[in-house]
Amino acid sequence: MPVMHTSFVQCPAVAACFSHSLTSTKLSVRFTFSCRSVASPVAVVNGNVDQKYTERNEIRFGLPSKGRMASDTLDLLKDCQLSARQTNPRQYVADIPQIANLEVWFQRPKDIVRKLVSGDLDLGIVGLDTFSEYGQGNEDLIIVHDALAYGDCRLSLAIPKYGIFENINSVKELAQMPEWTAEKPLRVATGFTYLGPKFLKENGLQHVAFSTADGALEAAPAMGIADAIVDLVSSGTTLKENNLKEIEGGVLLESQAIMVASKKSLIQRKGLLDITHEILERFEAHLRALDQFTVVANMRGNSTEEVAERILSQPSLSGLQGPTISPVFRKVDGVVTPDYYAIVICVPKKSLYKSVQQLRAIGGSGVLVSPLTYIFDEETPRWCELLSKLGL
Repeated sequence: MPVMHTSFVQCPAVAACFSHSLTSTKLSVRFTFSCRSVASPVAVVNGNVDQKYTERNEIRFGLPSKGRMASDTLDLLKDCQLSARQTNPRQYVADIPQIANLEVWFQRPKDIVRKLVSGDLDLGIVGLDTFSEYGQGNEDLIIVHDALAYGDCRLSLAIPKYGIFENINSVKELAQMPEWTAEKPLRVATGFTYLGPKFLKENGLQHVAFSTADGALEAAPAMGIADAIVDLVSSGTTLKENNLKEIEGGVLLESQAIMVASKKSLIQRKGLLDITHEILERFEAHLRALDQFTVVANMRGNSTEEVAERILSQPSLSGLQGPTISPVFRKVDGVVTPDYYAIVICVPKKSLYKSVQQLRAIGGSGVLVSPLTYIFDEETPRWCELLSKLGL
């Protein structure tokens, strides 16, 4: 096996960072890791640089080309000040003006995964379901950000509510049904021909026949084409309206949008690590801010320490790292006095009203609430994790 030697500039902050975080074709299947000083490395294999990663200089970023995933991805990029610019809406290539040397390529999600494997793309955004189905555990594929907060769904096994399945409520019960034999296997319709068979085999179903299909899988059992389906589910309403049900233990995976990359590209493509770091930081800062509000209030007191003691007595008012307290100077009877203090904290959106009530209870007034756009940390934990995965 060839030995890969990777050279890079070490960064003293790495240790600190790690200490902080770490038409439908039939198919039958039977079972009987801010360290800017990190240089973009170039990997050498057997003394030679892999030509695949030196024949082009541009970094390629694959984005979904159609549907809700495409529009939500563009919205995320826009919210992070990384709007994709297309000169022609019919073209498949665009750029992001804020990041030099980055090409955006609009592709089908499954093609994004395939082109990451082939080295034709370097970065991409897809759903975890697509990544898992078409990546099939490929060691060169690496998840850079695992929760972009959109595209939520689950890949599930569903069976009819009626007939022989009426009292079947778990995958275990399904596997124990005597009806399934080598001559009469459980028929499953799905577009997930890697994840589906793998899941059912791991759950003890020995006799299964799969048929591949795209779209409207919910009709397959009623038409007599299949006994069960493995498909993506969001609300579950479509399943119910077609007399289908999910069962215990039947969720193959919970999915949402993720950012992925080619490990070889990250190690060998010049400049890619720096670009990945910037995109990751922008995503992390924005996504972290989504669930927070900035709350500003005035509070009477004799000192900052006294005010801080009152605030910190309420756990929900501690903010990200504690409250910021500063004197409010007023002129009373010709004398300038700091008898009021301004406090600034961040509170989660879900507990905003409770936090405001607690502020009032300890003497807060004039409460102002503002949405947050970004929260930048000293370093994002996911960047540290990425560098660890890359052995840097």
